Amino acid sequence: MPSNQEKQLRQQTAESLARLQSFDTSLLPREKELGSVVNFSESVQPAERLIALYKRVSQTILDDLPESHLNAIVSQANSDYNILKQILEFQPGKPVTERDSLIIKLDQAYQPCFNALQSFISFSASKSTDFQGLERQARATIQTVSDMGNKLSDELRTKSQEAERVLELVRRAAAEHGVSQQAIYFRDDAKEHEDNAILSRKDIRNSAIILGVYAVFTLFLHKIPVIKPEDVYQTAQLAISKVLIFGVLSYMVYLATKNFMAHKHNAVINRHRQNALMTYKALVEAAKEVANKEVILTHASACIFAPQPTGYSAGASSDGPAAKSVVELLTNTISGEK
Repeated sequence: MPSNQEKQLRQQTAESLARLQSFDTSLLPREKELGSVVNFSESVQPAERLIALYKRVSQTILDDLPESHLNAIVSQANSDYNILKQILEFQPGKPVTERDSLIIKLDQAYQPCFNALQSFISFSASKSTDFQGLERQARATIQTVSDMGNKLSDELRTKSQEAERVLELVRRAAAEHGVSQQAIYFRDDAKEHEDNAILSRKDIRNSAIILGVYAVFTLFLHKIPVIKPEDVYQTAQLAISKVLIFGVLSYMVYLATKNFMAHKHNAVINRHRQNALMTYKALVEAAKEVANKEVILTHASACIFAPQPTGYSAGASSDGPAAKSVVELLTNTISGEK
């Protein structure tokens, strides 16, 4: 059983600690009493630093400390509080050097206080720490992290599958876009031929009008006094001139018509190629057997890339290789499977 003297010492230590731990540093400056020049505003920071040390000493350890350690705490606490008390009791009119001395003394008190209290601070920390609770908390945290890791792993697996599905859709879309992009070339070429056909149709109309006007004009050409023939030679010469000019104008109408037909022909061919390029992918996907795919691809390629008659020369045929027939392709496929 502790003696009365030991109880009193523990009580005194607790009071000394509590007095410093609850000390209000805002009382130190005293600017209203001492003025803006001679005040202790510079003592607030070292005082807060010093009191922070005392706050780390728990009063729950006092029952475990021997008298010598209690005396050390009391002595250090009373010594430091005495400095704070002198600052609070500093009277106006005293020398500034005395004020500066108190501030320096308070600032220098931190090192001795740290040396005296560091072991008690460590003991307070170890006693106030619930290691078993920390261990339980650590296990719970590890389990929580493990559960979250499993959950994240499942989510990543699901998202990975979703990403692969989206990537496949993107690839398909990119392929379809690539096919559509290539079909643009045939579309532009078809449009160019359509525009040229319109111009050629205008040439036909103009040439036909000129030819008609000339045909009517030739009916009265021999009645013009300057051109009227006077003998058989002049009559033959005028007739030959009429025929030559009529032939040239007729050839212009024929050539304009041929150009019109050629442009219309090439416009249709390019439209056909564009449609083949835009639809062959759907046909390939619809065909499940390899043989059917080969047939579709072969005929689609022949339709798209095989040379076609230009329409400028009559009776012209394709110079490129013709696509294999369906029977031949199926025969080759069956032979390959055997």
